[in-house]
Amino acid sequence: MAYGYKGKGILIHTLTDGNGMPLTNCTTPANGSERDHVIPLLDSIKVKTTKPGRPRKRVQVLAADKGYDSKELRTTLRKRGIRPQLPKRIWKTKKNRGRPVKLSVPRFQQERCFAWFQRKYRRLVVRWERITACFNAFLSLATIHIWINKVLLLG
Repeated sequence: MAYGYKGKGILIHTLTDGNGMPLTNCTTPANGSERDHVIPLLDSIKVKTTKPGRPRKRVQVLAADKGYDSKELRTTLRKRGIRPQLPKRIWKTKKNRGRPVKLSVPRFQQERCFAWFQRKYRRLVVRWERITACFNAFLSLATIHIWINKVLLLG
């Protein structure tokens, strides 16, 4: 690592539930692949249900943007029993044949979570910390704070 490099190019990968509440977070450098971090994010959560027994470790549907589209990820998710809702990356030179298919991926829950991060926690908008562990700690604190506010408002 060069001494003048601050390391501010960062991606925040967040897995949210259907209401936009963050379940787990992961940060990576901005020059890496986004598709490599989906499976570790899925492995790090446990879905709580009101039913007795072991908590589920599998979500039913995964909605993401075009950056996560790949055949390998789709097959891996289908093997796990997860339905992928990933819009396909369409090249402009390709000609669409047949009836147009309307693909609407419900990503507003994810965008709502990122809007909470940007509105309430300005420290996450621009990475001021040089140490990655400090930035991850602030991200975890923001996630915990969002969940505490949700529990206190409902309970």
